[in-house]
Amino acid sequence: MADQHIDGVKAWLTDLQARIVGRLEALDGNPFREDRWTREQGGGGLTRVIEEGALFERGGVNFSHVKGDGLPASATASRPELAGRSFEAMGVSLVLHPRNPYCPTAHMNVRFFIASKAGADPVWWFGGGMDLTPYYPFEEDVVHFHRTCKNALAPFGDKVHADYKAWCDRYFHLKHRNEARGVGGVFFDDLNAGGFERCFALTRAVGEAFVPAYAPLLERRRDLAYGERERDFQAYRRGRYVEFNLVFDRGTLFGLQSGGRTESILMSMPPRVSWRYDWHPEAGSPEARLYEEFLPPRDWV
Repeated sequence: MADQHIDGVKAWLTDLQARIVGRLEALDGNPFREDRWTREQGGGGLTRVIEEGALFERGGVNFSHVKGDGLPASATASRPELAGRSFEAMGVSLVLHPRNPYCPTAHMNVRFFIASKAGADPVWWFGGGMDLTPYYPFEEDVVHFHRTCKNALAPFGDKVHADYKAWCDRYFHLKHRNEARGVGGVFFDDLNAGGFERCFALTRAVGEAFVPAYAPLLERRRDLAYGERERDFQAYRRGRYVEFNLVFDRGTLFGLQSGGRTESILMSMPPRVSWRYDWHPEAGSPEARLYEEFLPPRDWV
C-alpha cells in the first residue's frame, strides 16, 4: 500500500469532516466544540461535538487515525486470517440527535483499514454507510434519503445499491428484539474488490451523499410543534439506539476493544433516553405507525 494512497484517504476524510461540520453549524447556528486527542498506542483524532444547540440536542462528527500492534476481535470476527496483524485505521464517524422528535436521528461512517504482517503484503479495505432513525417519520423524507443513497451508488453497478441497502437492513437489526433500529440506508464493509481507486471512489460517494440526503429533512421538520408525548416516545426509541450501539455496533466495539478514546466513541449516545417495561403503542396511533409502516424493511425507491 503506497503512502500516497494513505495520505489521499486521510486528506479527504479530514476535509469531509470540516465540510460536514460547517454545514451543520450553519443549520444549528452554534459552533461545534473541537477536541484534539492522541492515543498512547499510536495515532489520535479530532472530535467535534455540539450539545444543547438550537437544532441538535447532541451531535458529534469524529475523525480518527489510529494504529495498533494487533487487530481487536471485532475486526477479525469475519476475517480470522488477519488475527495478530498490526493495523492502521482511519475514518469519519458521525451521529446527530436533533431535539425535535419530528427530525430523525442520523448516522454516517466511512473508514479505511490496513492490516500488516512482516513478510506478507498488507491487506486493506474500506467500509461505511449511513442510516436514518426517525421517530415520527414522513414517507417523502425516507424516500428522499434512500433515493440519494441510490443515486450516489449508481455509477458503481446496477446491483450495488440493492446489495448495500439489504446489508444495512440486516446490520441495523436488534436481534434480541427482532426489530429494526430505523429505516435503514446503505452499509458495506471489507470492500477491496475492483482495486483501490474504485473502492475509494465508492467510499467518497457515500460520504459526500450524507449532507444532501439528511439536511433537507431537518430543514423541512425542525419547526414543527411537538409536546411531551412526542419527546417521551423519542426517548423510548432512543433506547433502541443505545442497545444497538452497545451490543452490536462493530465501530463501537472496535473502538473500545482497541483502547480508543471512550468520550469520542460514546459521543453517539443520545442525551435523553428512557426504557419502559413491555410497552406497546396504542393501535392506530402515530407511534404504532412507525412500527407497522416504517420499521419493516421495504424497497423505498
